[in-house]
Amino acid sequence: MAKPKILVTRKWPQETLDRVAQVGDVTFRDPDTTMSHDEFMAAATTYDVIMPTVSDKIPAEFYPAAKGTVKILASYGVGYNHIDVDAARANGIAVTNTPDVLTDCTADLAMGLLLAAARRIGEGERETRAGKWEGWRPTHMIGKKVSGATLGIVGFGRIGQATARRAHFGFGMKIVFQDAWDVPDDIKAANGNATQLPSINDVAAQSDFLSLHCPGGADTYKLINAEVFGAMKQGCILVNSARGDVVDEDALFDALDSGKLTAAGLDVYHNEPALDPRFLSYENVVLAPHLGSATDGTRAAMGFRAIENLEAFLAGKTPRDLVS
Repeated sequence: MAKPKILVTRKWPQETLDRVAQVGDVTFRDPDTTMSHDEFMAAATTYDVIMPTVSDKIPAEFYPAAKGTVKILASYGVGYNHIDVDAARANGIAVTNTPDVLTDCTADLAMGLLLAAARRIGEGERETRAGKWEGWRPTHMIGKKVSGATLGIVGFGRIGQATARRAHFGFGMKIVFQDAWDVPDDIKAANGNATQLPSINDVAAQSDFLSLHCPGGADTYKLINAEVFGAMKQGCILVNSARGDVVDEDALFDALDSGKLTAAGLDVYHNEPALDPRFLSYENVVLAPHLGSATDGTRAAMGFRAIENLEAFLAGKTPRDLVS
């Protein structure tokens, strides 16, 4: 049996590239940029396996063109809203992702964004680096207290639960959350003695901080909209380490302008990396460049997980992380 032709679309940690090289006839794409429409269309009739990342937006025309050639999209990343799962299924293309391995690091980053936004760490560093700090004074750069505050969570999956544990057991925060599934009492107890509320608006109304941990895609597109911002407690802080398209950015700017939001900590955006230039005018918004899983161990583990899924598929087994 001939070795499968594999395309790895982006630069991965070297140890994972060495491993995938043993699986088949691998093309390591260079440069390390997002795949273009034309590249995807060429790949559709060339490769048995494509290993994309969450930043590779796969065009609709790819799926019918790839039918009979591409057997699997073994994606590197937990989110898969860059893939039309229904179209992949209809054209005989399996889809896998890499959950679990990035849970802790993404939750760590969510707490980092929360703390940075609440305590104005970004603003303080910019002031200090610019030589504008005039010394300690009682009213200088007053932030928002984190310990004992209420954290609202939208999406109580692995990462939402991990964030809840950090917030509750580390900072004594009260946890309220919304999720479509009825979360069992033992899971709520283990993850910050959390309280499930009926709606996002109910969560927003009680929260000093609102952290987003829901998947992206059509079902959650602009889920956090003007209505949700309107329901928020005055002076809330928004944290988004999920997906940029979950937030209506126009409504976000309105909430910042009105003072409904006192600050935000963001790791993801619409149309990233083409950041809306309005963000740059808000000193009270912490802007991170999609760093949720960006630690050495986690990025390597993501690559190995993608390879394990691929190896299982090629062996005729069901991959552990089969999405479709």
